[in-house]
Amino acid sequence: MGSVIFGGIEGGGTKFICAVGTSPDDIRRETRIPTTTPEETLGQAVLFFNEAEKDFGRFSALGVACFGPLDPNPDSPTYGHILPTPKPGWSNANVIGTLKSAFDIPIAFDTDVNGAAFGEWTWGAAKGLDTFIYLTIGTGIGGGLMANGKLVHGLLHPEMGHIMIPHDKERDPFEGECIFHKDCFEGLASGPAMEKRWGQKAETLPHDHPAWGLEAYYVALALANYITTLSPQIIVIGGGVGEREELLSLVRKNVQIILNGYVHSPAITRGIEEYIVSPGLRGRSGMLGAIALAQTA
Repeated sequence: MGSVIFGGIEGGGTKFICAVGTSPDDIRRETRIPTTTPEETLGQAVLFFNEAEKDFGRFSALGVACFGPLDPNPDSPTYGHILPTPKPGWSNANVIGTLKSAFDIPIAFDTDVNGAAFGEWTWGAAKGLDTFIYLTIGTGIGGGLMANGKLVHGLLHPEMGHIMIPHDKERDPFEGECIFHKDCFEGLASGPAMEKRWGQKAETLPHDHPAWGLEAYYVALALANYITTLSPQIIVIGGGVGEREELLSLVRKNVQIILNGYVHSPAITRGIEEYIVSPGLRGRSGMLGAIALAQTA
């Protein structure tokens, strides 16, 4: 009898990471597929898993943690579809339908950030907690939320990147670049927003560039809103921009200033280095989260 094995897909706007395994210490095979059209990208993913099944045997289940907005409600007629999205060609793409027609196994489906949150809860920085946020700041901004031990969906799923935050146009005349809301949090603080504002990619900005002070202020405003609304036990920040250490230390200071002693918890007043943290799984939270989701299916 073959051993139990799972497939996982972290579906991002730039690349799809497909993996086969059971845990961080047992990833048997992994590949990266550029995100082009749904047909091409999902076709390549199906091919990868077909080949893997020849070598490792039939999977027990598949987990998919995908960019959105998407429909995670199994009772909805558009379950497993991407909803209207800025990503060209992907609006209304039937991700789960495509995978189900290729594999007759249980498939778990959630947002990329809920998937990453689940990975961090299973093996990473949020292990043992029941209410926390995983926030990614990179090409876009998104947040996954676990409350009382369950990933939150509700109406659709949280869209933490699209909250409105104060925008001082004198300090920052940049109008914002979200195609839906202009100067929401994502429109002001994503990687593309930073690049448009400063004329160079965020990863090329030196650590003492004024960009980081402004970015930290915007991130801290958002976190203060999440802290007062959701009362998370920890906030994990990932993504290409979010994991910059010089950013995180500025964010922590700003959060304390903005909250101004109101949330009276030692986690904020004394232990903020352990409260606002980088992912325990580093850049693998989403992919490992997809494997963990598969295990629930």
